[in-house]
Amino acid sequence: MSGRAGVRELGPADLAAVQDLLERAGDYHQLAEGSLPGPGAAAAFFADAPPGCDPARGVRLGLWHRGVLGGVAEVSFGFPAPEDAYLGLLVLAPDLRGQGLGPALLAAAVAQARARAAPRMYLAVLRDNPRGAAFWRAQGFRATGLQGSTAAGRVLYRLVRDL
Repeated sequence: MSGRAGVRELGPADLAAVQDLLERAGDYHQLAEGSLPGPGAAAAFFADAPPGCDPARGVRLGLWHRGVLGGVAEVSFGFPAPEDAYLGLLVLAPDLRGQGLGPALLAAAVAQARARAAPRMYLAVLRDNPRGAAFWRAQGFRATGLQGSTAAGRVLYRLVRDL
């Protein structure tokens, strides 16, 4: 990772930066939801959590690159089992993809999960995102055999990585 990039926890003061990033990375939202992110996308990022999880127990991370928010990750705790971590989102701005920043942001998310003694990290990948699936496999995630769908009906496959 470049010396000009760093990861830190995000909070309410970062709402505008998160909204800007989610709009710049709107291609992912388009793929997942069939539309570009709306004006409440950043608020949803801070409020979303998997079923049965308290969003306040989760952590939202931001990857800052050259003074601009270039990526975000959201980690929840307690799904699918009480001891597990769940990576609900990890997205980078399109101009930063393929530069080694994704693994760096993932490493920060994994560190958060390990600090909470989570034995596993789960995530879901879109069937229509083969590049994303290849990234997750390269990072040590494997298929669980479970699948679901987004609110827009896009097929998701659940992956897991032991920590």
